[in-house]
Amino acid sequence: MERKSILESFRVLDLTDEKGLLCGRILADLGADVIKIERPGGDKARNIGPFYKNDPHPEKSLFWFFYNLGKRGITLNIESEDGKQIFRELVKRADFLIESFSLGFMDSLGLGYSSLHEINPRLIMTSISAFGQRGPYSHFKASDIVSMAMGGLMYITGNADEAPLRISFPQAFLLASAHAASATMIAHYYRESTGEGQYVDVSAQQTVLWEVANAIPLWELNKIILRRAGSYLSGRWTGTKQRLLWPCKDGYVLFFILGGAFGAKTNRLIVKWMDEEGMAPEFLLNFDWSIFDMAKQTQDIQNRIEEPIGRFFKAHTKMELYEGALKRGIMLCPVSTARDITENLQLKARYFWVNIYHPELKTDITYPGAFIKMSETPCNLKFRAPLIGEHNLEIYEGELGFKREEIIMLKQAGVI
Repeated sequence: MERKSILESFRVLDLTDEKGLLCGRILADLGADVIKIERPGGDKARNIGPFYKNDPHPEKSLFWFFYNLGKRGITLNIESEDGKQIFRELVKRADFLIESFSLGFMDSLGLGYSSLHEINPRLIMTSISAFGQRGPYSHFKASDIVSMAMGGLMYITGNADEAPLRISFPQAFLLASAHAASATMIAHYYRESTGEGQYVDVSAQQTVLWEVANAIPLWELNKIILRRAGSYLSGRWTGTKQRLLWPCKDGYVLFFILGGAFGAKTNRLIVKWMDEEGMAPEFLLNFDWSIFDMAKQTQDIQNRIEEPIGRFFKAHTKMELYEGALKRGIMLCPVSTARDITENLQLKARYFWVNIYHPELKTDITYPGAFIKMSETPCNLKFRAPLIGEHNLEIYEGELGFKREEIIMLKQAGVI
């Protein structure tokens, strides 16, 4: 017997833009029937690249493809009176509603949580915004870079002697969307116990702040303020720069030199390996790792240790270093490129990559698969992202009972 996904019998209305699309995608992966509601003509997120075969077309956005995988799609103008009424009918049949409009927009349409709760007391409504629904910043708008800065993550990103940096690909609202999906499921658990829906308020600033939670115990335990350190070890030691990322023949590897008994073991092993290949200087061969204390080390000694190790790494590829480290019990790992990730044996063994057929393109596209594996309620990656208004007839005629003539009139009036 085929096992059901955890949300297989539940419906989600997805009113989000690019700030919240991932939330609906996660709920779709969990088996929910997610209906992406777009404005007539299509969502603006369809214009975000990159595009399939570099063709800038709203039906070929790879961004749209990924974040709307497994959703059905309809068009609806919820600002029109007819659109509002149709939306209320959809709410009656829904279990979840997710949105990412500006503060007060849904209330201004008479579609805020208090109004929708009267229509459907079991409804869980989740709002994703820059700063949440309350507080002096709640009316402010924010891009990814603003959320990264005001959430604190930017302060610890970049090189120590340069200005703070953002992570290159927008992350803040992806974090917010993931938190929103988790919070929505917590609210769902409550509803399963009580029968009552509730309102979920997610702030991108707060979700970014959770990603720097290590800064707090670092101060509490060591009285050290976490700062930017680039490719060097940050916050744990004082006085010296200690490299974490090392260049090699075809990229980078992650490796760090530790003190104490555990560090001494790894340090001896890397020097032994270097000696086997004639690349270990006398300084390292005679170094007493048993008394090595990184907190008391001088930069001169640190440099004398790192310089020959750096030469050794540059003489090898990532995989040579990785396989050699595995064989010898040395803590080291390669820094993966996008190609490395797609060819990763571990991900292939877990069937992480999935091929989804796009009939309009007459081809399969490979996607990252489910984010978790559950034995009794497996995730379900069902079909590709919807075309503009692809499921209008399916929903409006098949479920809400509109006649074809009525649908044509609604389309001509700009309602759908």
